[in-house]
Amino acid sequence: MPDSIIITVRFFAALKDRAGTAVVEIEHSEGMTVAEAVIAARKAAPTDPEPGESVMFALNGEYADTHEQVSLGDEVALIPPVSGGTGEIKTDDTWVFVTAASLDAEPLNKFVTTGVDGAVVTFHGNTRDHNQGRTVLHLDYEAYQPMAENKMAEIIAEMRSKWELGKIAVGHRTGRVDIGETSMILTVGSAHRRTAFEASLYFIDRLKEIVPIWKKEFFEGGEIWIGETPG
Repeated sequence: MPDSIIITVRFFAALKDRAGTAVVEIEHSEGMTVAEAVIAARKAAPTDPEPGESVMFALNGEYADTHEQVSLGDEVALIPPVSGGTGEIKTDDTWVFVTAASLDAEPLNKFVTTGVDGAVVTFHGNTRDHNQGRTVLHLDYEAYQPMAENKMAEIIAEMRSKWELGKIAVGHRTGRVDIGETSMILTVGSAHRRTAFEASLYFIDRLKEIVPIWKKEFFEGGEIWIGETPG
């Protein structure tokens, strides 16, 4: 099938498991909508992932309504409930990245600590050994890049509209994260400690709402995808 008539549709997390594939390519037709592309992708997948009503959709890395039209070469993603390749977004005052490598707080703290701000708050999200009565063995994270990085950068822009902040850095893991290991590091600089703490809490709450990163929990006796739908 020529590239000019291709629409790429991506599945993540539990949908990828149920579909039996992470990506399918479908033929574009005039006036095709996101909803129609999803229907075609479900038919093209090895098995129907049966997304259900809680799934959201993205078109070229931005959340989209099902009635929006798709064009030649577009990419549609099915965004299942979320939890919680390496790229990055880095400017003079913001550093955002998603990586499969272990996280090190030192370079993030060094980036944020400038001598201008009186407070630097650093948050580590670590894998704990239990959850809802289950003995957790490890976690596995999956992200839709670069959308995840773009959405984290959007949250930081929201934070700056609410508080006077200095530099901000955040790194998030993908892949396997063992017990005691760190899945996310957030570092926020501000003139005052209350502002830095409040902004940090805001970021973590918004991350769970809109950033397409999924967490799969492996526990004694089974495994499960954990999270809530973004948006």
